[in-house]
Amino acid sequence: MATMIEENGPSTHARQKLEGLLNKSMRIRMTDGRTLVGLFLCTDRDCNVILGSAQEFLKSTDTFSQGEPRVLGLAMIPGHHVVSIEVEADSLDDTQGFGANH
Repeated sequence: MATMIEENGPSTHARQKLEGLLNKSMRIRMTDGRTLVGLFLCTDRDCNVILGSAQEFLKSTDTFSQGEPRVLGLAMIPGHHVVSIEVEADSLDDTQGFGANH
């Protein structure tokens, strides 16, 4: 009975939103100033995030894009180190296009 209530509750909406972000490009800023950019693969209750094809950008004094990124591949970001998460705009455009065509 509890699962039926949960399936109709607000957690279902939140889960659907997260599922809609799967394989979308995300930018995660961390407490030490680094920024990781990669594909959102999963998260858990502790807000840990797994990014695929991740690249690391070091903190820059002028602009974010300065310097060469370091290729990490698969990366796990502990939730307590996450400052902000942004979904790349072009990644969202792909989602809207997909929904419009299907």
